[in-house]
Amino acid sequence: MDRSQKAESVASLNAVFAEAGAVVITRNLGMSVAQSTALRGKMRDAGATYKVAKNRLAKLAIADTDYVGLGDFLTGPTGISSSVDPVAAAKAVVEFAKTTDKIEIVGGAMGSQVLTPEGVKALASMPSLDELRAKLIGLVQAPATKIAQLSTAPAAKLARVFAAYAEKDAA
Repeated sequence: MDRSQKAESVASLNAVFAEAGAVVITRNLGMSVAQSTALRGKMRDAGATYKVAKNRLAKLAIADTDYVGLGDFLTGPTGISSSVDPVAAAKAVVEFAKTTDKIEIVGGAMGSQVLTPEGVKALASMPSLDELRAKLIGLVQAPATKIAQLSTAPAAKLARVFAAYAEKDAA
C-alpha cells in the first residue's frame, strides 16, 4: 500500500466509526475465504459491515472518534464489524461465532462505552432497534384500540337489549 491508499483507508474507516452505533472487534483464527464470505453475507443481511483492516491504520482512524478505547483490542489478525443499529453487528457476529471456532470476539464499543466479550454477547441478546420500534408502536396502539372497544361496547350492549325486547314482544 502506498501513502495515498493508506490515507484513503484511514478516511473510510474514520467515516465508518463516525456513523456507527456500535463496533465489534473480532480476532480471525484462520478463517477460510468461504467462511469470511459467509460472515460478510450475514453482516450485510443484518444491516452491518465487516472489514479487515491493518491495526495501525484502524488506530489512526479511531483517534478522532468516540471509539478511542478500542485501540487496545487492535492486535493480531482483527476484523471490525460495525452497524448504525447498536445491536445488529453484535447479533450477527455472535451468531456466526457459535457456528465456528475460527473467530473470537475480542471486545467492542457503543460510542465511548467499551465492551468486553461478555458485554458484546449481552448486547447481542437485546432486541434490535426495529423490534423495539414494533413493540413501542404496539404499546401506543393498544390503548387506542381499547378505547375504541370501550366506546362501542355500551352501544352494542344497548342494541342487544333492544333486540332481546323485540324478540320477547314478538313471541
